[in-house]
Amino acid sequence: MDIRYRSTRSNTYVTASEAILQGLSEDGGLFVPTEIPSLPGSLSELASLSYQEIACRVMSRFLTDFTEDELRACIRGAYDSKFDTPLIAPLTEKDGAWYLELYHGSTIAFKDMALSILPYLMTTAARKNGEDKKIVILTATSGDTGKAAMAGFADVPGTEIIVFYPKDGVSHIQEKQMVTQRGSNTHVIAINGNFDDAQSAVKRMFNDREMEERIGRAGFRFSSANSINIGRLVPQIVYYVYAYCQLLSSGNIHEGEKINITVPTGNFGNILAAYYAKRMGLPVNRLICASNTNRVLADFFATGEYDRRREFILTSSPSMDILISSNLERLIYHISGDDPDRCRGFMERLARDGDYSITDDMRAKLTDFRGGFATEEENFAGIRALYEKTGYVIDTHTGIANAVYRCYREETGDETPTVIASTASPFKFAGSVVGAIAPEKANGLDDFALIDLLSELSGVKEPAAITDIRTAPVRHRTVCDVKDMPAEVERILGVRG
Repeated sequence: MDIRYRSTRSNTYVTASEAILQGLSEDGGLFVPTEIPSLPGSLSELASLSYQEIACRVMSRFLTDFTEDELRACIRGAYDSKFDTPLIAPLTEKDGAWYLELYHGSTIAFKDMALSILPYLMTTAARKNGEDKKIVILTATSGDTGKAAMAGFADVPGTEIIVFYPKDGVSHIQEKQMVTQRGSNTHVIAINGNFDDAQSAVKRMFNDREMEERIGRAGFRFSSANSINIGRLVPQIVYYVYAYCQLLSSGNIHEGEKINITVPTGNFGNILAAYYAKRMGLPVNRLICASNTNRVLADFFATGEYDRRREFILTSSPSMDILISSNLERLIYHISGDDPDRCRGFMERLARDGDYSITDDMRAKLTDFRGGFATEEENFAGIRALYEKTGYVIDTHTGIANAVYRCYREETGDETPTVIASTASPFKFAGSVVGAIAPEKANGLDDFALIDLLSELSGVKEPAAITDIRTAPVRHRTVCDVKDMPAEVERILGVRG
C-alpha cells in the first residue's frame, strides 16, 4: 500500500518524506494520511516483539516511501541507551489502572518518544528528496517539546533549531532544561506572551512567503518539530499498540478485548495518535480526553463548539495550558468526511472569530471520545490519594488524566481495562508534586531541595536529566516580544532583507 499525505485544507498531496520535511502544508493545513492502514499482523504476534520491532512494523505502514533499511536505521538510532529501561515505555498497574510511562527518555517527558526519532526521519527525508538547504526547525513549546526537540537535533549536521517558549508559562525545571541546552545549532528564546501567542507566530512565519524567500536565498528552509509534523505523530501511534501488547503478553487481557485510553492533552497530538491506533484496528473502547481548567477540549467534546475566547489560565500542568489545539484540525478533517474545503472553513472561522461549531453529523462521529477536565484541587487530591494508597508518584499532567479517569469511571461504572498515558516524570514538576503529597514539607525549599525531598518520599532516584542541569551553565538568555519573533529568527540565521 502506497500511502500519500494530503493537506487538511486543499488538494495538496505529498509523500511521507515530503510531509516530514515540510512540516506544515504551504496552505497552512496539516498533512494527514490518505488512508489509515491496518495493523501489521495479529496482536498476539506483535505481543512477542520488542518496542523497536513493533515501531518498525507500525511506522512502515505509514511511511511507505522509506525503505525498511532506512526505517530500521532511524529506529536503531532513536530507541537505544538514551532510554533508562530496555522496555522503552513500561506499563505500571496501580489502583485499578495501567500507567504507560512515557518519560524514560533523555528529557523525562513523552515528547522523547517521537523527538528521539524525528531528527533521523528528517535527515533521511532530506536525502531522499535531494534537499541541499540547511533545515531550520522552528518550534513553539509549552514546556516539553522544546527541550526534547533540541536534545534530538543538537549538533545534527545540516540543521538549526530555534525554540520559542512563554517566559512565565513553564516550570522552573522545564526552563532550566531549555536554557542550559548544549549544541552549536540550538537557540532558545523566551517570549513575553503565552504558548498560543508563540504557536500562532510560528505558524505565521511558516506561511510568510516573503520570509520564506529571504531565508531561501540565504540557504535555509523551515520545518517543524511540533506535533503538527506527521513525523511526530506516527511514532506516537507505536506506544499505544505496544501498551496493548504488553497487557496481552502479561495475560491481563485476552486478544480482542477492548481497553480504554486516557490521555492528558492540550495540543491534541497525543490522543490523536491513540485515535489512529484505534482506526488501525487496535481494540479500543473509549478515548478519554483529559483537560485542565483551560478545558477548551473538554467543552468541545461536550457541546460540539470549539471556543478559544476565554481566559487563559496558568496551571500546575503547563504543557496543557493551551487554547488553540492545533492537532484537532486533523480530527475535524476526518469527521467532516475527509473534506478539506469544510475543514478549511472551520479553521478560517476559528482564526477570524475565535470559535466554530461542528454539525450534528460530525458530532455523531465522535462517539469514540469522552472529554473531561479536572481542577487544580482535583488534580492535587488525586495525586495525593494515589500516593497514599500505593506509594506511586505521578506528575501533574498525568494527575489530570488520573482525576478525569476516576471521575469517568465513577460516573459510568465502566470497568474496561484502562491505560493512562503518563506523560512526564514527577521530578520535572517536583514543586507541585511535593505540594500535593506532602505540602507541610514543601515550604521554603528551592527547586533542587524539592527534588531531593521527592526522591526521599517516592523512594526513586532522581533521573539523570535532573542531575545534569544542577550545575549546567545558562547558555540562552534572549527574551523578546511576540511581534519581534521573525526578526529574532532572521538575526540568528544571519539573514538580511
